[in-house]
Amino acid sequence: MWTASLPPFVVFFAFALLAPLLKGKLKVLLLLAPLWGGFNLYMTHAEAGGLTWQIGDLVLQLYHVDKLSLLFGYLFHIAAFIALIYSLHVKDHTQQVCGLLYAGSALGAVFAGDLLTVFMFWELLAITSAFLIWARRTPEAIRAANRYVVIQVVSGVLLLAGAIMLYQQTGSLKLDYVGLDGSASWLIFIALGIKCGFPFLHTWLTDAYPLATPTGTLYLSAFTTKVAIYLLARMFPGEPLLIYIGAAMTCFPIFYAVIENDLRKVLAYSLINQLGFMVCGIGIGTALALNGAVAHAFNDVIFKGLLFMTMGAVLTRVGHVNGSHLGGLYKTMPRTTVFCLVGAASISAFPLFSGFVSKSMVMAALLEQDQIIIWLMLLFASAGVFHHAGIKIPFFAFFAHDSGLRPKEAPVNMQVAMGLAAVLCIAIGVNPQWLYQLLPWKLDYTPYDLTHTLTQIQLLFFSALAFVWLNKQGLYPPELRSVNLDAEWFYRKLLPKSGRKVVAMASRVRDEGRQLGTSVSEQLEQREKPAPTGTVTIITRRMAWVFIAMMLLALTSLIF
Repeated sequence: MWTASLPPFVVFFAFALLAPLLKGKLKVLLLLAPLWGGFNLYMTHAEAGGLTWQIGDLVLQLYHVDKLSLLFGYLFHIAAFIALIYSLHVKDHTQQVCGLLYAGSALGAVFAGDLLTVFMFWELLAITSAFLIWARRTPEAIRAANRYVVIQVVSGVLLLAGAIMLYQQTGSLKLDYVGLDGSASWLIFIALGIKCGFPFLHTWLTDAYPLATPTGTLYLSAFTTKVAIYLLARMFPGEPLLIYIGAAMTCFPIFYAVIENDLRKVLAYSLINQLGFMVCGIGIGTALALNGAVAHAFNDVIFKGLLFMTMGAVLTRVGHVNGSHLGGLYKTMPRTTVFCLVGAASISAFPLFSGFVSKSMVMAALLEQDQIIIWLMLLFASAGVFHHAGIKIPFFAFFAHDSGLRPKEAPVNMQVAMGLAAVLCIAIGVNPQWLYQLLPWKLDYTPYDLTHTLTQIQLLFFSALAFVWLNKQGLYPPELRSVNLDAEWFYRKLLPKSGRKVVAMASRVRDEGRQLGTSVSEQLEQREKPAPTGTVTIITRRMAWVFIAMMLLALTSLIF
């Protein structure tokens, strides 16, 4: 059935029901889901189609199409197609079923026309993606998945609360511009910030993504955070606060990525870094910046997915991705090495690779708005990306010292998936108009002018020179077995101390309350005057502080 009114998520959900019945080579039939859905979407025109569902007086729009949702629709179909090819060798049906449901939920969210429909798919995203972490079946992965679910569900609750409050204020649930002008919009903003990995709300990402299965991490890198980027672009474009949040997101992960030993965790930090460029572009709010943000989201799914696939191939063949115990893998995994280099060049924004044609749009938009300090921060972040993702990942995994490991090349289906992503990285970099023509806002931009190209080449050259010099001098942080607490320090150190103080204060209040109760009872029996108000005032004040402290602790625990 080729119909413009068929929501894309229906196709994916239908094939998810079929997936457990397909075994062996019949799993190839799962590729029909993104092919069918993608062709159906291609036949759909912007502002066309629509599907509503009425619940009492409330009308939900399950399917709304415009140029912004179409762009992310195409992206998610491409990502799902590559991920399904990558997972064909996997015998665990759970991963393939949940992968299809997860991709379908992402599509449902970006084609939703109202906030309540977004909420339903928002929570489906959380539940279906968690199974891709649980599927690793290690104690660490199970704990990470449990925590992941709690945080994702809290994000959904905040989104629902904000949507209800917004409906009470405006009488509408339409998915449109909101802006930060009230408590309802702030709740929605925080909900999106959790899923987008805002600073101090990002630890679920760096905790869970490296512990998922190789296939699971590929799916995770493509959908959850990009749905949040889509909603930020639709609901909060031009919000100045996002400029500063995005700039912080580009910079702080660099320091942790440089010293991290687990190379998939390095990529998780790198994912936050790239999200920062998108958030910053949305905050600027001009047509060039918004186009740059969503174009970079498109490219990031492909080149970050490619890097996660290469590390997933290493994990499949070696059993770990610790940089301290890898090296020399290019000898027996040459194709995976080449694919990794393509992904590294793309994320580093080398000219003629996809990252260059989108990241430079955000940088140019900052200069147009005279945001020189933010531009310098993003320039620093770009150099940092080249260090930790462009050089560190391929160098320590495939070159560096010879670890003596001689694993087989990745399975054929993995190589095909990596090859498709690598071709897209190069094709978009060589001919960016293929991507530019899909962008939602009017665009007049040429990436390959002399200024952009020379600036980026100089940045890459001096960044590489710095890496070589630091490495030769023994100053570059070595790959060591370690645990980076990151923002977890605040949760592990400050919260327990705050909790102990709250408990101690509550105990004092309880004791004083008992003493006061005894005193009041004696006074009542003797029919004397009530207790002095000063004591009651002190206790009331302490109770107020206890209540405030407990509320802050509860809110922080929810975020945690």
